Amino acid sequence: MPSSLPAIAVRDVIKSYPHVRALDRVSLDVQPGEFFGLLGPNGAGKTTLISILAGLARATSGSVQVMGHDVVKDYKAARRSLGVVPQELVFDPFFTVRECLRITSGYYGVKNNEAWIDEILDNLDLSAKANANMRQLSGGMKRRVLVAQALVHRPPVIILDEPTAGVDVELRQTLWKFVSRLNREGHTIVLTTHYLEEAEELCGRIAMLKGGRIVAMEPTHQLLNRIAGVQLILRAPGAEIARAQTLPEGRLLIKLPGYDEVEPVLADLRARGIKIEELEVRRADLEDVFMKIMTETQRISSLADAARLSGVAS
Repeated sequence: MPSSLPAIAVRDVIKSYPHVRALDRVSLDVQPGEFFGLLGPNGAGKTTLISILAGLARATSGSVQVMGHDVVKDYKAARRSLGVVPQELVFDPFFTVRECLRITSGYYGVKNNEAWIDEILDNLDLSAKANANMRQLSGGMKRRVLVAQALVHRPPVIILDEPTAGVDVELRQTLWKFVSRLNREGHTIVLTTHYLEEAEELCGRIAMLKGGRIVAMEPTHQLLNRIAGVQLILRAPGAEIARAQTLPEGRLLIKLPGYDEVEPVLADLRARGIKIEELEVRRADLEDVFMKIMTETQRISSLADAARLSGVAS
């Protein structure tokens, strides 16, 4: 679904509550057909931003558009363009799975939707539960229904807010297979997750939030390049290695640009008589990048606070 407009456009958004600013001048674009990751620690502002996109909260200032529709001024078209899978398990206990999907279809004004409902049920392994009351479903099945409800009106933009939190491996695999297919067909996907391996595998571009601000926003491969390509993790009691960082449990971390550097480093350690008790070689992943960026951001923030306090004191 080609378009000259971003699928999501967030412009200088501030969201303030008493005593806290949840979002602080956040701006970003998500292009049509992107699989976009929105990452950050708890309290970073991810769910607040999603709530503003979905119309559940209103920005204090700034603007937000979905498929060119302002979420305040043109809210009906914006809502129809968006499907949101929330973190919380919210369901109506009085209806069956199929009835819930029919009601959601009607809410968006979609008629004669049975064929698509059947396809969603099949792809999410819900067909056998189509006529079961929502109260009878397990937590994992209820979460599948939430996904189905978000997709039932065929929105061009789909937001998945921690969709696999606390669910089994089978559901994760089923969900990602279906969502990846929708993305290939042109749907724009925005994902928040604490499973960083999911974001690394699925997302072509990632924004990281901390304290209501975007602290990084780059293609995933560029984020991964921020850290040396290979990490050598070892345990060598009593050894002093100048280039190593200290990790918990007495382990040491040596960052290397590539695998061809591993053997020369090990040869040097052997030549110096350093005895290695444990050894692990792995490439840097998104979790390493995430922790580095969060730590650096916290350090910069602490220095800024100290400078501000010093200025006040003087």
